[in-house]
Amino acid sequence: MRKVKLGDVVSIHCVGRLESGEVFESTEGGPPFQFQVGSPDIIPGLSEAVIGMEEGEEKEVTLTPDKAFGERDERLVKVVPRDALSLDTEPQVGMMLNLVFNTEQGEVTLPATVTHVDAENITLDLNPPLAGQNVIFKIKVVEIQNGESPLITP
Repeated sequence: MRKVKLGDVVSIHCVGRLESGEVFESTEGGPPFQFQVGSPDIIPGLSEAVIGMEEGEEKEVTLTPDKAFGERDERLVKVVPRDALSLDTEPQVGMMLNLVFNTEQGEVTLPATVTHVDAENITLDLNPPLAGQNVIFKIKVVEIQNGESPLITP
């Protein structure tokens, strides 16, 4: 039976949860998640976990931050003046914002979480929400396809 290799396009069903048991992602009851193994758009641990699996195979893996959403970086917590942001609503702690920056390469959008609000400033955390946490994925490979135009180069 064919096994997943780097560059393949796979469809998987998965449930992602934190060590506390809280589910943060699930494809149960919906379409499978499809990605190219080794793509820089996918957390590395998920790509590594499916390599060598066969269609129909299931497994559970625990990923450390370096293989999942990265370590927390306190340099990515920024205090900005309220008037530096044009918001349609009053900012609230826990609110997710999409910050748009113009760069030489074009527009870049970065998600940020509001962590503190006062009369003059808003504190934004640009770390991914799951940065610094171990995550557990239950994976089932649904389909394996040859990668037609690999997104990665050896």
